[in-house]
Amino acid sequence: MELYVVKQGDTLQGIAEQFGISAGRIAYDNELAGENLVVGQVLILLRPEIVYTIENGDTLEGIADTFGTTELQLLRNNSYLLNEDFLLPERQIVISYADMEKREIEIFGYAYAFISEAVLEEACLYIQELLPFSYGFNEDGSLIAMNDDRLLAQAVRFQNRKRMVITPLDRQERFNNQLVVRLLSDTQMRDTLLDNILQTMGEKGYEALDIDFEFIPGEFREAYVTFIEEARRRLNAEGYLVSVAVPPKVADDQPGLLYEGIDYRAIGNAADSIFLMTYEWGYKYGPPMAIAPIPSVRRVLDYAVSVIPPDRIDMGIPNYAYDWPLPYQRGTTVAETIGYLEAIERAQIYGAEIQYDEEAQAPYFYYTSEDDTAHVVWFEDVRSIRAKYDLIAEYGFKGGGYWNLMREFRQNWMYVNQILGGG
Repeated sequence: MELYVVKQGDTLQGIAEQFGISAGRIAYDNELAGENLVVGQVLILLRPEIVYTIENGDTLEGIADTFGTTELQLLRNNSYLLNEDFLLPERQIVISYADMEKREIEIFGYAYAFISEAVLEEACLYIQELLPFSYGFNEDGSLIAMNDDRLLAQAVRFQNRKRMVITPLDRQERFNNQLVVRLLSDTQMRDTLLDNILQTMGEKGYEALDIDFEFIPGEFREAYVTFIEEARRRLNAEGYLVSVAVPPKVADDQPGLLYEGIDYRAIGNAADSIFLMTYEWGYKYGPPMAIAPIPSVRRVLDYAVSVIPPDRIDMGIPNYAYDWPLPYQRGTTVAETIGYLEAIERAQIYGAEIQYDEEAQAPYFYYTSEDDTAHVVWFEDVRSIRAKYDLIAEYGFKGGGYWNLMREFRQNWMYVNQILGGG
């Protein structure tokens, strides 16, 4: 596997000839639209090690048996087969890749119920666990259900584990920290909520619970830990695990509503695992910057491992981008949320050159729209994703989790396939 940064004058065919990889393969893996390349754009270049030419009567099961692999791995190596009803004779498929970066890692991702089928299918190929987002609850402890049946069916199809997510979402689908205050103050409400969670997990086939409570008032810090302990005791007794998503703290006494009610050490002891939400430094209403700049992420990781065993930590990975109009004005500027493909498309349309911030380890570019408004876009590409997986390996974490799976990002999944084995 190689990462290649497009230079002025490069063509897809020229890059293919230079590296001895088919242009079609490069275009598919990087979701390229024809010959349109952007200066500064990074391409993931994968070298097949074993290639097989399909014959009449072949099945994925038979090919997998012949080469000592699995049908799932064949689909990972050739994800376009997901949309085909039968194998076409004389087509070549990749059995395995050369130069892999195989690592032992657990990968999961959050998804809303309205995720497109194609994006969900491709993501489920490469993750080990799916987290439908999200169940809420009422003041009486009853659940506000989500329509998760389609997501759970795909998780079963791709052999993903299934983790239920509970957040203080009210019936207007808004985060309501008054629900948290009520819950942490009311023993009966907590018992009822946990009863309903256990019932739903059993009915739906969930195997774990993720607790994602945000903006907890500081005076409820200990009560929140007590709730997590209660949840873990009851769920572990039924064979379920409990994870907790926490905001990116750098010190125990860090001020701010997002942080004061969160005790990393105590929550780390109370839960089976912790998900660090290591993103949103660059955010919708804030000044333009990388969404997950590596130096900022490191400060969170350094604090986290000082109070929580690394093998109980999962690190957050963002799968989205922001486009800010310029000049930025606090209180009035609002960034547009887009994805990797939209970012590349805008760079193409406006003739932008993609830059890479070596300190933040994140790509960005400037452009001017038709109405003469200047813009800056910060996004993720396979370079920045690789930097995040390097951190996961360096710190010895349990794994990584995507917020979220809603947008196409194939070169990311092609890289993930390499670290998962690639054949």
